[in-house]
Amino acid sequence: MVEQLQRYGVISSKKVVEVMETIDRALFVPDGTPAYVDSPMAIGYNATISAPHMHATCIQLLEENLQPGMHALDVGSGTGYLTACFATMVGPQGRAIGVEHIPELVASSIKNIEKSAAASLLKGGSLSVHAGDGREGWPEHAPYDAIHVGAAAPEIPQPLIDQLKPGGRMVIPVGKIFQDLQVVDKNLDGSVSIRNKTAVRYVPLTSRDAQLKGY
Repeated sequence: MVEQLQRYGVISSKKVVEVMETIDRALFVPDGTPAYVDSPMAIGYNATISAPHMHATCIQLLEENLQPGMHALDVGSGTGYLTACFATMVGPQGRAIGVEHIPELVASSIKNIEKSAAASLLKGGSLSVHAGDGREGWPEHAPYDAIHVGAAAPEIPQPLIDQLKPGGRMVIPVGKIFQDLQVVDKNLDGSVSIRNKTAVRYVPLTSRDAQLKGY
């Protein structure tokens, strides 16, 4: 899977190759589904796990903000795959937080992480997953060097901008029917610059009730 993403030019970073080879995607997809196929998959509760090429793209966009010792927030953490990747990159001195509003997914993601190469980080406390409304971020460990949002917001939630550290970067899909993956950089003076990276299709970033009803 990783070799294919390198061949297609999705991954050019050695560090991204390393982390995606360390955290086995097969532990984070539903049983019986082909783990290494480059497509998104339903994980229940009207949620999905993104395709590997989207994960690779997001990790690569955030790579400079996932250095050892840094803080990362994964909003809509789902099965826990990307949270585990972030934790592996920031290491035991850093902090990786997953926020997911479906409690059952929080519980199963913790079990997935316990089987993975990131298990020791979960045990050591530098990696944690919480049930909550990710649109509000997770103030307790803010500010964050890196924020990833795994669902499409109609507009960028202000609490996430507020919780981004100066010099930090957020990657977030924005839009309703037509969506763009936006890269949000907070400059050292606190101002924000935003650029569109690519057109994407994500499930909506919404309330738990709306999600469970099928939006």
